[in-house]
Amino acid sequence: MPATSPPAPPAVAPARPADLKPSGEGWVWITAMGLGVGLTMIMVLLGMIFYNGVSVFWPKRVVQFELAPGSDAGLRGAPTLGGQIVTTQTKITNRALDAPAPAGEDIQREYQLFVGNKEVYGFGYKFLDLSAIVATSHPPDVIVAERLEYGNAILLPTRLELADAPPVPANAPAFSATFRRLLREGADLRREIRRVERDLIGEINRRMDTIRLARLALTPADSTRLATLDADQAVLQADYEALALEARALRDRLASHRLIYTTLDGVERSAPTGEIVHHYYANRLGFFGRLGVFAHRFWTFLSEEPREANTEGGIFPAIFGTFVMTLLMSVAVTPFGVLAAIYLREYAKQGVFVRTVRVGVNNLAGVPSIVFGVFGLGFFVYFLGGTIDQLFYALRLPSPTFGTGGILWAALTLALMTVPVVIVATEEALAAVSRGAREASLACGASKWQTIQRIVLPASLPGILTGLILAMARGAGEVAPLMLVGVVKLAPTLPLDTLPPFFHLERKFMHLGFHIYDLGFQSPDAEAAKPMVFATTFLLILLVICLNLGAILTRNHLRRKYRAATF
Repeated sequence: MPATSPPAPPAVAPARPADLKPSGEGWVWITAMGLGVGLTMIMVLLGMIFYNGVSVFWPKRVVQFELAPGSDAGLRGAPTLGGQIVTTQTKITNRALDAPAPAGEDIQREYQLFVGNKEVYGFGYKFLDLSAIVATSHPPDVIVAERLEYGNAILLPTRLELADAPPVPANAPAFSATFRRLLREGADLRREIRRVERDLIGEINRRMDTIRLARLALTPADSTRLATLDADQAVLQADYEALALEARALRDRLASHRLIYTTLDGVERSAPTGEIVHHYYANRLGFFGRLGVFAHRFWTFLSEEPREANTEGGIFPAIFGTFVMTLLMSVAVTPFGVLAAIYLREYAKQGVFVRTVRVGVNNLAGVPSIVFGVFGLGFFVYFLGGTIDQLFYALRLPSPTFGTGGILWAALTLALMTVPVVIVATEEALAAVSRGAREASLACGASKWQTIQRIVLPASLPGILTGLILAMARGAGEVAPLMLVGVVKLAPTLPLDTLPPFFHLERKFMHLGFHIYDLGFQSPDAEAAKPMVFATTFLLILLVICLNLGAILTRNHLRRKYRAATF
Protein backbone atom coordinates (compact mmCIF):
# COMPACT_ATOMS: atom_id res chain seq x y z
CA MET A 1 0.00 0.00 0.00
CA PRO A 2 1.26 3.42 -0.74
CA ALA A 3 2.57 5.35 2.26
CA THR A 4 0.25 7.99 3.50
CA SER A 5 1.47 11.24 4.96
CA PRO A 6 0.52 11.97 8.58
CA PRO A 7 -2.36 14.31 9.05
CA ALA A 8 -1.45 17.95 9.31
CA PRO A 9 -1.70 19.43 12.81
CA PRO A 10 -4.65 21.67 13.41
CA ALA A 11 -4.07 25.26 12.71
CA VAL A 12 -3.44 27.38 15.85
CA ALA A 13 -4.65 30.92 15.83
CA PRO A 14 -1.85 33.38 16.44
CA ALA A 15 -1.80 34.74 19.97
CA ARG A 16 -3.05 38.22 20.36
CA PRO A 17 -0.79 40.78 22.00
CA ALA A 18 -3.28 41.13 24.84
CA ASP A 19 -2.81 37.44 25.70
CA LEU A 20 0.99 37.83 25.91
CA LYS A 21 0.96 40.83 28.26
CA PRO A 22 2.13 39.72 31.75
CA SER A 23 -0.39 40.19 34.48
CA GLY A 24 0.52 42.85 37.09
CA GLU A 25 3.43 44.35 35.11
CA GLY A 26 2.16 47.87 35.76
CA TRP A 27 2.27 47.38 39.51
CA VAL A 28 5.86 46.17 39.25
CA TRP A 29 6.83 49.41 37.56
CA ILE A 30 4.93 51.45 40.14
CA THR A 31 6.70 49.74 43.05
CA ALA A 32 10.07 50.17 41.32
CA MET A 33 9.31 53.85 40.79
CA GLY A 34 8.38 54.20 44.47
CA LEU A 35 11.65 52.57 45.50
CA GLY A 36 13.59 54.87 43.20
CA VAL A 37 11.84 57.97 44.55
CA GLY A 38 12.48 56.89 48.13
CA LEU A 39 16.16 56.22 47.52
CA THR A 40 16.50 59.54 45.69
CA MET A 41 14.93 61.42 48.60
CA ILE A 42 17.27 59.71 51.06
CA MET A 43 20.34 60.46 48.96
CA VAL A 44 19.31 64.10 48.49
CA LEU A 45 18.73 64.51 52.21
CA LEU A 46 22.06 62.90 53.15
CA GLY A 47 23.83 64.94 50.48
CA MET A 48 22.35 68.19 51.79
CA ILE A 49 23.34 67.35 55.37
CA PHE A 50 26.83 66.31 54.27
CA TYR A 51 27.40 69.43 52.16
CA ASN A 52 26.12 71.87 54.77
CA GLY A 53 27.86 70.02 57.59
CA VAL A 54 31.28 69.84 55.92
CA SER A 55 31.17 73.37 54.49
CA VAL A 56 31.12 74.74 58.04
CA PHE A 57 34.80 73.91 58.39
CA TRP A 58 36.00 75.11 54.98
CA PRO A 59 37.69 78.54 55.36
CA LYS A 60 36.06 81.25 53.26
CA ARG A 61 37.75 84.33 51.86
CA VAL A 62 37.14 87.70 53.51
CA VAL A 63 35.71 90.42 51.29
CA GLN A 64 35.84 94.14 52.02
CA PHE A 65 33.10 96.23 50.40
CA GLU A 66 33.25 99.92 49.63
CA LEU A 67 29.74 101.29 50.07
CA ALA A 68 27.95 103.96 48.10
CA PRO A 69 27.92 107.46 49.66
CA GLY A 70 24.85 107.96 51.80
CA SER A 71 24.20 104.26 52.07
CA ASP A 72 22.91 103.05 55.44
CA ALA A 73 24.31 99.56 54.91
CA GLY A 74 27.49 100.28 56.85
CA LEU A 75 27.98 99.89 60.58
CA ARG A 76 27.83 103.17 62.54
CA GLY A 77 27.99 105.13 59.29
CA ALA A 78 31.32 103.64 58.16
CA PRO A 79 31.99 103.76 54.37
CA THR A 80 33.27 100.15 54.33
CA LEU A 81 32.01 96.80 55.48
CA GLY A 82 33.74 93.45 55.42
CA GLY A 83 33.15 89.83 56.19
CA GLN A 84 32.76 86.33 54.80
CA ILE A 85 29.92 85.73 52.35
CA VAL A 86 27.64 83.03 53.75
CA THR A 87 24.90 83.05 51.11
CA THR A 88 23.25 85.17 48.44
CA GLN A 89 19.50 85.49 48.39
CA THR A 90 16.60 87.53 47.06
CA LYS A 91 15.70 90.41 49.29
CA ILE A 92 12.18 90.40 50.71
CA THR A 93 10.65 93.88 50.48
CA ASN A 94 7.76 95.35 52.42
CA ARG A 95 5.43 94.81 49.45
CA ALA A 96 2.91 92.01 50.02
CA LEU A 97 4.09 88.67 48.70
CA ASP A 98 0.99 88.13 46.59
CA ALA A 99 0.96 91.66 45.12
CA PRO A 100 2.23 92.09 41.53
CA ALA A 101 5.62 93.74 41.10
CA PRO A 102 5.55 97.30 39.74
CA ALA A 103 6.57 97.73 36.12
CA GLY A 104 10.30 98.04 35.71
CA GLU A 105 11.14 96.85 39.24
CA ASP A 106 14.41 94.88 39.44
CA ILE A 107 14.82 91.82 41.61
CA GLN A 108 16.89 92.92 44.60
CA ARG A 109 19.64 90.63 45.85
CA GLU A 110 21.59 90.69 49.08
CA TYR A 111 24.54 88.99 50.76
CA GLN A 112 24.43 87.42 54.17
CA LEU A 113 27.80 88.32 55.68
CA PHE A 114 29.56 86.92 58.68
CA VAL A 115 31.11 90.08 60.09
CA GLY A 116 32.43 88.56 63.35
CA ASN A 117 33.53 90.79 66.23
CA LYS A 118 30.34 90.21 68.14
CA GLU A 119 31.58 92.22 71.13
CA VAL A 120 31.87 95.29 68.85
CA TYR A 121 28.65 95.10 66.83
CA GLY A 122 26.41 93.06 69.14
CA PHE A 123 25.76 90.53 66.35
CA GLY A 124 27.78 88.27 64.09
CA TYR A 125 25.79 88.33 60.83
CA LYS A 126 24.47 91.15 58.64
CA PHE A 127 22.61 91.41 55.33
CA LEU A 128 24.06 93.73 52.66
CA ASP A 129 22.23 94.91 49.54
CA LEU A 130 24.22 94.35 46.36
CA SER A 131 22.97 97.72 45.12
CA ALA A 132 24.86 99.48 47.94
CA ILE A 133 28.26 98.06 46.86
CA VAL A 134 30.58 100.29 44.88
CA ALA A 135 33.77 98.19 44.89
CA THR A 136 35.13 95.00 46.48
CA SER A 137 38.59 93.99 47.58
CA HIS A 138 40.34 91.15 49.40
CA PRO A 139 42.84 92.55 51.96
CA PRO A 140 45.83 90.20 52.08
CA ASP A 141 46.61 90.87 55.76
CA VAL A 142 43.15 90.14 57.17
CA ILE A 143 43.08 87.48 59.89
CA VAL A 144 40.22 85.27 61.02
CA ALA A 145 40.83 84.51 64.69
CA GLU A 146 38.93 81.89 66.71
CA ARG A 147 38.53 83.06 70.30
CA LEU A 148 37.35 81.59 73.59
CA GLU A 149 34.54 84.16 73.79
CA TYR A 150 32.40 86.18 71.37
CA GLY A 151 33.02 83.83 68.47
CA ASN A 152 35.43 84.48 65.60
CA ALA A 153 36.97 87.88 64.94
CA ILE A 154 37.80 89.29 61.51
CA LEU A 155 40.62 91.77 61.99
CA LEU A 156 43.54 93.66 60.53
CA PRO A 157 46.50 93.38 62.96
CA THR A 158 48.27 96.56 64.01
CA ARG A 159 50.85 95.48 66.58
CA LEU A 160 51.60 93.10 69.43
CA GLU A 161 52.06 94.60 72.89
CA LEU A 162 54.28 92.32 74.94
CA ALA A 163 54.64 92.34 78.71
CA ASP A 164 58.42 91.84 78.67
CA ALA A 165 59.51 93.28 75.30
CA PRO A 166 58.91 96.24 73.00
CA PRO A 167 55.80 96.21 70.77
CA VAL A 168 56.02 94.30 67.48
CA PRO A 169 54.34 96.12 64.53
CA ALA A 170 52.25 94.08 62.11
CA ASN A 171 54.58 94.94 59.22
CA ALA A 172 57.68 93.70 61.08
CA PRO A 173 59.27 90.48 59.76
CA ALA A 174 59.05 88.87 63.22
CA PHE A 175 55.33 89.55 63.68
CA SER A 176 53.99 86.21 62.39
CA ALA A 177 56.56 84.10 64.28
CA THR A 178 55.98 86.07 67.49
CA PHE A 179 52.21 85.79 67.14
CA ARG A 180 52.38 82.02 66.64
CA ARG A 181 54.69 81.68 69.64
CA LEU A 182 52.29 83.62 71.84
CA LEU A 183 49.40 81.43 70.71
CA ARG A 184 51.37 78.29 71.59
CA GLU A 185 52.21 79.71 74.99
CA GLY A 186 48.56 80.60 75.50
CA ALA A 187 47.50 77.05 74.67
CA ASP A 188 50.03 75.68 77.18
CA LEU A 189 48.77 78.09 79.86
CA ARG A 190 45.16 77.09 79.23
CA ARG A 191 46.05 73.42 79.61
CA GLU A 192 47.91 74.18 82.85
CA ILE A 193 44.96 76.21 84.17
CA ARG A 194 42.64 73.32 83.29
CA ARG A 195 44.91 70.87 85.11
CA VAL A 196 45.10 73.05 88.24
CA GLU A 197 41.42 74.02 88.39
CA ARG A 198 39.74 70.85 87.21
CA ASP A 199 42.14 68.11 88.30
CA LEU A 200 44.02 69.36 91.36
CA ILE A 201 41.39 71.66 92.87
CA GLY A 202 38.68 69.19 91.86
CA GLU A 203 40.46 66.41 93.73
CA ILE A 204 40.74 68.63 96.83
CA ASN A 205 37.02 69.41 96.64
CA ARG A 206 36.20 65.71 96.44
CA ARG A 207 38.39 64.93 99.45
CA MET A 208 36.85 67.77 101.43
CA ASP A 209 33.40 66.42 100.57
CA THR A 210 34.49 62.99 101.84
CA ILE A 211 35.61 64.59 105.11
CA ARG A 212 32.27 66.40 105.38
CA LEU A 213 30.37 63.12 105.00
CA ALA A 214 32.66 61.39 107.49
CA ARG A 215 31.99 64.12 110.05
CA LEU A 216 28.24 63.69 109.61
CA ALA A 217 28.59 59.99 110.45
CA LEU A 218 30.42 60.68 113.72
CA THR A 219 29.01 61.52 117.12
CA PRO A 220 30.34 64.19 119.52
CA ALA A 221 31.93 61.40 121.55
CA ASP A 222 34.36 60.61 118.70
CA SER A 223 36.54 63.59 119.58
CA THR A 224 39.79 62.00 118.42
CA ARG A 225 38.42 61.18 114.99
CA LEU A 226 36.88 64.66 114.72
CA ALA A 227 40.23 66.27 115.53
CA THR A 228 41.92 64.18 112.85
CA LEU A 229 39.33 65.19 110.29
CA ASP A 230 39.70 68.85 111.27
CA ALA A 231 43.45 68.62 110.79
CA ASP A 232 43.05 66.97 107.38
CA GLN A 233 40.57 69.63 106.35
CA ALA A 234 42.95 72.40 107.40
CA VAL A 235 45.70 70.88 105.26
CA LEU A 236 43.36 70.59 102.29
CA GLN A 237 42.20 74.18 102.76
CA ALA A 238 45.80 75.40 102.71
CA ASP A 239 46.47 73.39 99.55
CA TYR A 240 43.32 74.82 97.98
CA GLU A 241 44.36 78.41 98.68
CA ALA A 242 47.82 77.76 97.24
CA LEU A 243 46.37 76.24 94.07
CA ALA A 244 43.87 79.11 93.75
CA LEU A 245 46.74 81.60 93.87
CA GLU A 246 48.60 79.57 91.25
CA ALA A 247 45.56 79.52 88.96
CA ARG A 248 45.12 83.29 89.38
CA ALA A 249 48.77 83.86 88.49
CA LEU A 250 48.39 81.69 85.38
CA ARG A 251 45.34 83.68 84.28
CA ASP A 252 47.25 86.92 84.75
CA ARG A 253 50.02 85.56 82.52
CA LEU A 254 47.40 84.53 79.98
CA ALA A 255 46.21 88.14 79.71
CA SER A 256 49.66 89.78 79.80
CA HIS A 257 50.22 89.97 76.00
CA ARG A 258 47.74 91.78 73.77
CA LEU A 259 47.01 92.06 70.08
CA ILE A 260 46.04 95.51 68.84
CA TYR A 261 43.94 95.37 65.69
CA THR A 262 41.32 97.22 63.67
CA THR A 263 38.09 95.88 62.27
CA LEU A 264 37.34 96.16 58.55
CA ASP A 265 35.28 99.28 59.18
CA GLY A 266 38.12 101.04 61.03
CA VAL A 267 37.38 100.42 64.75
CA GLU A 268 40.53 99.86 66.83
CA ARG A 269 40.33 97.10 69.43
CA SER A 270 42.63 94.96 71.54
CA ALA A 271 42.43 91.37 72.76
CA PRO A 272 44.64 89.15 74.95
CA THR A 273 46.57 86.71 72.80
CA GLY A 274 45.81 84.02 75.36
CA GLU A 275 42.12 84.22 74.42
CA ILE A 276 42.86 83.41 70.75
CA VAL A 277 42.64 79.69 70.03
CA HIS A 278 43.53 79.59 66.33
CA HIS A 279 44.06 81.99 63.44
CA TYR A 280 44.69 82.02 59.71
CA TYR A 281 45.21 84.59 56.95
CA ALA A 282 41.98 84.04 55.05
CA ASN A 283 43.06 85.66 51.77
CA ARG A 284 46.57 84.22 51.57
CA LEU A 285 45.64 80.54 51.64
CA GLY A 286 45.90 78.31 48.61
CA PHE A 287 44.01 75.06 48.19
CA PHE A 288 46.30 72.98 50.41
CA GLY A 289 46.44 75.74 53.00
CA ARG A 290 42.64 75.77 53.14
CA LEU A 291 42.66 71.99 53.34
CA GLY A 292 44.97 72.20 56.37
CA VAL A 293 42.70 74.73 58.08
CA PHE A 294 39.71 72.50 57.25
CA ALA A 295 41.39 69.47 58.85
CA HIS A 296 42.36 71.48 61.95
CA ARG A 297 38.86 72.88 62.43
CA PHE A 298 37.22 69.49 61.87
CA TRP A 299 39.53 67.82 64.41
CA THR A 300 38.86 70.62 66.90
CA PHE A 301 35.15 70.09 66.41
CA LEU A 302 35.55 66.38 67.17
CA SER A 303 37.94 66.61 70.11
CA GLU A 304 37.13 69.72 72.17
CA GLU A 305 34.35 70.86 74.46
CA PRO A 306 31.62 73.30 73.36
CA ARG A 307 31.75 77.02 74.11
CA GLU A 308 29.53 80.05 73.69
CA ALA A 309 26.19 78.33 74.37
CA ASN A 310 27.32 75.33 72.27
CA THR A 311 27.71 77.47 69.11
CA GLU A 312 31.53 77.39 69.24
CA GLY A 313 34.18 74.82 70.04
CA GLY A 314 33.68 71.09 69.70
CA ILE A 315 31.18 68.40 70.62
CA PHE A 316 33.39 65.63 72.01
CA PRO A 317 31.32 65.22 75.23
CA ALA A 318 28.17 64.77 73.14
CA ILE A 319 29.85 62.17 70.89
CA PHE A 320 31.20 60.31 73.90
CA GLY A 321 27.89 60.44 75.77
CA THR A 322 25.94 59.18 72.75
CA PHE A 323 28.38 56.31 72.20
CA VAL A 324 28.47 55.20 75.85
CA MET A 325 24.70 55.50 76.29
CA THR A 326 24.08 53.42 73.15
CA LEU A 327 26.48 50.70 74.31
CA LEU A 328 24.88 50.60 77.77
CA MET A 329 21.44 50.37 76.18
CA SER A 330 22.62 47.49 73.97
CA VAL A 331 24.10 45.63 76.94
CA ALA A 332 20.85 46.05 78.86
CA VAL A 333 18.35 45.25 76.12
CA THR A 334 20.03 42.20 74.52
CA PRO A 335 19.93 39.68 77.43
CA PHE A 336 16.43 40.68 78.51
CA GLY A 337 15.01 40.59 74.99
CA VAL A 338 16.71 37.30 74.07
CA LEU A 339 15.64 35.53 77.27
CA ALA A 340 12.06 36.72 76.86
CA ALA A 341 12.01 35.49 73.25
CA ILE A 342 13.47 32.09 74.20
CA TYR A 343 10.80 31.58 76.84
CA LEU A 344 7.96 32.62 74.53
CA ARG A 345 9.16 30.47 71.63
CA GLU A 346 10.72 27.44 73.29
CA TYR A 347 9.15 26.95 76.73
CA ALA A 348 5.83 28.77 77.07
CA LYS A 349 2.71 26.77 76.24
CA GLN A 350 1.14 28.33 73.18
CA GLY A 351 -2.27 29.63 74.09
CA VAL A 352 -4.30 32.69 74.94
CA PHE A 353 -1.77 33.99 77.48
CA VAL A 354 1.20 33.81 75.11
CA ARG A 355 -0.81 35.39 72.30
CA THR A 356 -1.81 38.19 74.66
CA VAL A 357 1.82 38.75 75.62
CA ARG A 358 2.84 38.93 71.98
CA VAL A 359 0.11 41.47 71.25
CA GLY A 360 1.31 43.52 74.20
CA VAL A 361 4.91 43.39 72.99
CA ASN A 362 3.88 44.50 69.50
CA ASN A 363 1.82 47.34 70.95
CA LEU A 364 4.77 48.53 73.05
CA ALA A 365 6.68 49.17 69.85
CA GLY A 366 4.11 51.82 68.92
CA VAL A 367 4.01 53.69 72.23
CA PRO A 368 5.36 57.28 71.92
CA SER A 369 8.88 57.62 73.25
CA ILE A 370 7.98 60.43 75.65
CA VAL A 371 5.75 57.95 77.52
CA PHE A 372 8.80 55.77 78.18
CA GLY A 373 10.60 58.90 79.36
CA VAL A 374 7.86 59.61 81.90
CA PHE A 375 7.96 55.98 83.05
CA GLY A 376 11.75 56.07 83.35
CA LEU A 377 11.57 59.26 85.39
CA GLY A 378 9.01 57.81 87.79
CA PHE A 379 10.31 54.24 88.11
CA PHE A 380 14.06 54.37 87.51
CA VAL A 381 14.90 57.85 88.78
CA TYR A 382 12.44 58.48 91.61
CA PHE A 383 11.77 54.93 92.79
CA LEU A 384 14.96 52.93 92.14
CA GLY A 385 17.33 55.89 92.38
CA GLY A 386 15.62 57.29 95.46
CA THR A 387 15.75 53.86 97.12
CA ILE A 388 19.47 53.50 96.36
CA ASP A 389 20.10 56.94 97.85
CA GLN A 390 18.20 56.04 101.00
CA LEU A 391 20.13 52.78 101.43
CA PHE A 392 23.67 53.70 100.42
CA TYR A 393 23.95 57.50 100.14
CA ALA A 394 21.81 58.70 103.05
CA LEU A 395 24.54 61.08 104.28
CA ARG A 396 24.46 62.97 100.96
CA LEU A 397 20.74 63.66 101.13
CA PRO A 398 18.91 65.86 100.32
CA SER A 399 21.40 66.15 97.42
CA PRO A 400 20.57 63.12 95.27
CA THR A 401 23.18 60.77 93.83
CA PHE A 402 21.16 58.18 91.90
CA GLY A 403 17.82 59.84 92.61
CA THR A 404 18.28 62.22 89.69
CA GLY A 405 18.80 61.81 85.97
CA GLY A 406 21.91 59.95 84.88
CA ILE A 407 23.36 57.92 82.04
CA LEU A 408 22.34 54.62 83.69
CA TRP A 409 18.67 55.55 83.88
CA ALA A 410 18.76 56.92 80.33
CA ALA A 411 20.20 53.66 79.00
CA LEU A 412 17.64 51.55 80.88
CA THR A 413 14.77 53.73 79.66
CA LEU A 414 15.84 53.36 76.04
CA ALA A 415 16.42 49.63 76.58
CA LEU A 416 12.83 49.31 77.78
CA MET A 417 11.67 51.27 74.73
CA THR A 418 13.56 49.08 72.23
CA VAL A 419 13.09 45.66 73.84
CA PRO A 420 10.01 44.82 71.68
CA VAL A 421 12.18 45.09 68.57
CA VAL A 422 14.71 42.63 69.99
CA ILE A 423 12.03 40.20 71.18
CA VAL A 424 10.26 40.08 67.81
CA ALA A 425 13.51 39.72 65.83
CA THR A 426 14.79 36.98 68.17
CA GLU A 427 11.55 35.01 67.98
CA GLU A 428 11.67 35.07 64.19
CA ALA A 429 15.30 33.96 64.24
CA LEU A 430 14.54 31.09 66.61
CA ALA A 431 11.62 29.97 64.46
CA ALA A 432 13.85 29.95 61.37
CA VAL A 433 16.14 27.23 62.78
CA SER A 434 15.24 23.97 61.05
CA ARG A 435 13.41 21.27 62.92
CA GLY A 436 15.92 18.69 61.65
CA ALA A 437 18.79 20.34 63.50
CA ARG A 438 16.80 20.32 66.74
CA GLU A 439 15.78 16.66 66.38
CA ALA A 440 19.32 15.59 65.49
CA SER A 441 20.61 17.21 68.66
CA LEU A 442 17.91 15.60 70.79
CA ALA A 443 18.56 12.22 69.13
CA CYS A 444 22.20 12.44 70.17
CA GLY A 445 21.15 12.69 73.82
CA ALA A 446 21.28 16.44 74.34
CA SER A 447 18.74 18.05 76.64
CA LYS A 448 16.40 20.78 75.46
CA TRP A 449 18.50 23.53 77.05
CA GLN A 450 21.70 22.06 75.57
CA THR A 451 20.05 22.04 72.16
CA ILE A 452 18.99 25.67 72.55
CA GLN A 453 22.38 26.72 73.88
CA ARG A 454 24.60 24.92 71.35
CA ILE A 455 22.45 24.57 68.23
CA VAL A 456 19.54 27.02 68.19
CA LEU A 457 21.16 30.14 69.64
CA PRO A 458 24.32 30.07 67.47
CA ALA A 459 22.18 29.64 64.37
CA SER A 460 19.90 32.48 65.52
CA LEU A 461 22.66 35.00 66.24
CA PRO A 462 22.40 36.77 62.87
CA GLY A 463 18.69 37.39 63.45
CA ILE A 464 19.32 38.49 67.04
CA LEU A 465 21.93 40.95 65.83
CA THR A 466 19.43 42.26 63.30
CA GLY A 467 17.09 43.15 66.15
CA LEU A 468 19.98 44.73 68.05
CA ILE A 469 20.90 46.83 65.00
CA LEU A 470 17.35 48.13 64.74
CA ALA A 471 17.31 48.87 68.47
CA MET A 472 20.61 50.76 68.32
CA ALA A 473 19.47 52.78 65.32
CA ARG A 474 16.31 53.87 67.12
CA GLY A 475 17.86 54.40 70.54
CA ALA A 476 20.82 56.45 69.33
CA GLY A 477 18.57 59.07 67.77
CA GLU A 478 15.93 59.40 70.48
CA VAL A 479 15.75 62.72 72.32
CA ALA A 480 12.37 63.10 74.05
CA PRO A 481 12.84 60.47 76.81
CA LEU A 482 16.43 61.55 77.44
CA MET A 483 15.30 65.08 78.30
CA LEU A 484 13.58 63.60 81.37
CA VAL A 485 16.13 61.03 82.54
CA GLY A 486 19.61 62.51 82.33
CA VAL A 487 20.69 64.48 79.27
CA VAL A 488 21.85 68.08 79.80
CA LYS A 489 22.95 71.05 77.72
CA LEU A 490 26.52 70.97 79.04
CA ALA A 491 28.13 68.26 81.16
CA PRO A 492 31.35 69.40 82.87
CA THR A 493 32.59 65.85 83.45
CA LEU A 494 32.37 62.66 81.39
CA PRO A 495 30.78 59.43 82.66
CA LEU A 496 34.15 57.72 82.23
CA ASP A 497 37.38 59.16 83.70
CA THR A 498 40.45 58.23 85.74
CA LEU A 499 38.80 58.69 89.15
CA PRO A 500 37.59 55.62 91.07
CA PRO A 501 35.28 53.84 90.34
CA PHE A 502 36.22 55.11 86.84
CA PHE A 503 32.74 54.54 85.38
CA HIS A 504 30.21 56.93 86.96
CA LEU A 505 26.74 55.71 86.07
CA GLU A 506 25.04 58.43 88.09
CA ARG A 507 26.42 61.36 86.10
CA LYS A 508 24.45 63.38 83.61
CA PHE A 509 25.69 63.40 80.04
CA MET A 510 25.49 65.14 76.68
CA HIS A 511 23.85 63.62 73.61
CA LEU A 512 24.12 64.51 69.94
CA GLY A 513 20.36 64.41 69.40
CA PHE A 514 19.68 66.78 72.28
CA HIS A 515 22.59 68.93 71.14
CA ILE A 516 20.87 69.35 67.77
CA TYR A 517 17.60 70.27 69.49
CA ASP A 518 19.35 72.76 71.76
CA LEU A 519 21.17 74.43 68.87
CA GLY A 520 18.13 74.55 66.64
CA PHE A 521 15.52 75.77 69.13
CA GLN A 522 17.23 77.06 72.29
CA SER A 523 20.29 78.89 71.00
CA PRO A 524 20.43 82.67 71.65
CA ASP A 525 22.17 83.17 68.28
CA ALA A 526 20.17 81.33 65.62
CA GLU A 527 22.42 82.32 62.71
CA ALA A 528 25.57 81.12 64.47
CA ALA A 529 23.87 77.88 65.50
CA LYS A 530 22.54 77.00 62.04
CA PRO A 531 25.88 75.68 60.64
CA MET A 532 26.50 73.71 63.84
CA VAL A 533 23.12 72.00 63.48
CA PHE A 534 24.11 70.53 60.11
CA ALA A 535 27.58 69.55 61.34
CA THR A 536 26.20 67.83 64.45
CA THR A 537 23.49 66.07 62.43
CA PHE A 538 26.14 64.79 60.03
CA LEU A 539 28.19 63.39 62.92
CA LEU A 540 25.14 61.77 64.53
CA ILE A 541 24.32 59.98 61.28
CA LEU A 542 27.98 58.98 60.91
CA LEU A 543 28.08 57.61 64.47
CA VAL A 544 24.91 55.56 63.95
CA ILE A 545 26.29 54.21 60.68
CA CYS A 546 29.55 53.18 62.37
CA LEU A 547 27.74 51.42 65.22
CA ASN A 548 25.39 49.64 62.82
CA LEU A 549 28.22 48.76 60.47
CA GLY A 550 30.10 47.01 63.27
CA ALA A 551 27.02 44.99 64.18
CA ILE A 552 26.29 44.18 60.51
CA LEU A 553 29.82 42.89 59.91
CA THR A 554 29.55 40.69 63.01
CA ARG A 555 26.16 39.43 61.84
CA ASN A 556 27.46 38.54 58.38
CA HIS A 557 30.41 36.68 59.87
CA LEU A 558 28.12 34.64 62.12
CA ARG A 559 25.70 34.01 59.26
CA ARG A 560 28.45 32.45 57.16
CA LYS A 561 29.72 30.45 60.14
CA TYR A 562 26.37 28.93 61.09
CA ARG A 563 24.76 28.77 57.66
CA ALA A 564 24.56 24.95 57.76
CA ALA A 565 22.52 24.99 60.97
CA THR A 566 19.56 26.64 59.26
CA PHE A 567 18.95 23.78 56.79
